[in-house]
Amino acid sequence: MDARDKVCLAVGAASGLGRLAAQRWARAGGSVAAVDIDEDGLRETAAGFDSIRTWHLDVTHRQEVDAVVKAVEAELGPIERVYSCAAIFPTALLLDQDPDEIHRVMNINYGGIVNVSLATLPRMLERGRGALINFASIAGWIPTMHLGAYNASKFASVAFSEVLYHENRGRGVQICCVCPPSVDTPFLLQATSKPKILETGPAPMKPEAVLDATDRAVERGKFWVFPGARTQIGWRLRRFFPWLMWKIDHDAEGF
Repeated sequence: MDARDKVCLAVGAASGLGRLAAQRWARAGGSVAAVDIDEDGLRETAAGFDSIRTWHLDVTHRQEVDAVVKAVEAELGPIERVYSCAAIFPTALLLDQDPDEIHRVMNINYGGIVNVSLATLPRMLERGRGALINFASIAGWIPTMHLGAYNASKFASVAFSEVLYHENRGRGVQICCVCPPSVDTPFLLQATSKPKILETGPAPMKPEAVLDATDRAVERGKFWVFPGARTQIGWRLRRFFPWLMWKIDHDAEGF
């Protein structure tokens, strides 16, 4: 990863993958605009890094996203890489979940991807360089009980990113869609209904491994990123044997 003297926008940088992406870019010699709605978390992310600047950002507000992107480029220079990681993970059976919460998950997880992509990609296309990395999830391919709202937001993120990629192929900007399994970060603690599949499934993947796979994909010009062999197997099972994936889920939940 060549980050020297280059600017990275890390969205959702107050914790988890967004925080790690920001810190790795800074350690590699680049400048980082770390953005999130959680200002306390941003301060922790930037602690000890002179090259990490922070901005408050609510990704659901399109005008705010546009304004922050303009401010970042005015102060730090052209954005060369975007890690779009902002997401929330409240879980529940769909009929038990507050409809407002279901819409909030979609507005943040999917709406944030849309707003950040549309604010940053045109600028990179004008320059003919850069990388836009949208973090979806294997949950954007494999629906699971208790994760209905989250699944919907990630399915939408997968579809949006794939179409965006094909509409802009060959224009100098690398677009990636990252679909990791559960990742060993505080993000999983947001699972309010404690889906049993999270307890009975494989151990969460280390965030460093997810970002390593992502960086390799950028270097090789690949769009899809399915970190880890188990993730790739799960994707294939869902594609060819969807009934088996549902059987595993039903058995885990006792439905």
